[in-house]
Amino acid sequence: MSEEIQHTTIGTRGSDLALVQSAAVERALSLAFPELRLSRRVIRTTGDRRTDVALAQVAKAEGTDKGIFTKELEEALKAGEIDIAVHSLKDVPTVLDDGFEIAGVLTRAPIRDVLVTKTLGGLEGLPAGSVVGTSSVRRAKQLEWLRPDLRVVDLRGNVPTRLKKLADSVCDALLLAEAGLVRLGYRMSKPAIVFGSTLNFTPLKEDSFYPAAGQGAIGLEIRKGDAAAAALVGSIRDADTFARVRAEREFLRLLEGGCSTPVGVYTTYDGGTLKMDARVFPDQGGEPKKGSASGSDPLAVAAELFHSLA
Repeated sequence: MSEEIQHTTIGTRGSDLALVQSAAVERALSLAFPELRLSRRVIRTTGDRRTDVALAQVAKAEGTDKGIFTKELEEALKAGEIDIAVHSLKDVPTVLDDGFEIAGVLTRAPIRDVLVTKTLGGLEGLPAGSVVGTSSVRRAKQLEWLRPDLRVVDLRGNVPTRLKKLADSVCDALLLAEAGLVRLGYRMSKPAIVFGSTLNFTPLKEDSFYPAAGQGAIGLEIRKGDAAAAALVGSIRDADTFARVRAEREFLRLLEGGCSTPVGVYTTYDGGTLKMDARVFPDQGGEPKKGSASGSDPLAVAAELFHSLA
């Protein structure tokens, strides 16, 4: 290894989940490069600071068009304070400034959304009028489409904060990403005692409740032209996951959609063939547009899917 990459600084948000994800990246790099010296820089982002308004409104409230969970990490990249920014990929805007690139991803975690409840029975078992909390417009629109008799409310905060709100009966159920729950140690097959309440986890099938583009993937962002960082990220990049998320993010880019756009995307990758299905929900709710595409080239599949909807 050259002198240039013997010390590398990882940038991350400070939530429990973000720290678990950055630790996973550090482990992967240490296994690939045992001599590599790593340090970690924790950075507070706009999205972490602004929890007083709905997630979809944070950028507007701040007067910025940058990613609310990525802007400060990119500023640190640009300043040379960090070499690799670790993101939950679903939070990363599909169009990056020219100086940056998503150079790789780790092996994808489960991509399903999970309904968390105090009672058993999952989504079908929720009584009419039950209050479901989520900060995701995609989850809200999809739930309203499947169960219009439920009441969806905006609920911000990290995973423990939201679980506490459920335990305190602020709502009757939550929608969260399975990847985050699993990375924090929760098991979908058994209840957990959380803040004194027994909570049940019901994963929703990804082919019926479509995930977000990039959901379950840890994205690694670097400066364009940084050969040293690119070599590091390239050594731990999972090729199958990278193919899938490239297609998902390209589809969202073609739609001119952002992280808060109500779009669900479901992909599979088998034997070099990528299959992709999408639902695009109108802002006012109701029946989504649906489309499917398949092929070997991720960007071509994304384009085919986009044109099928257009």
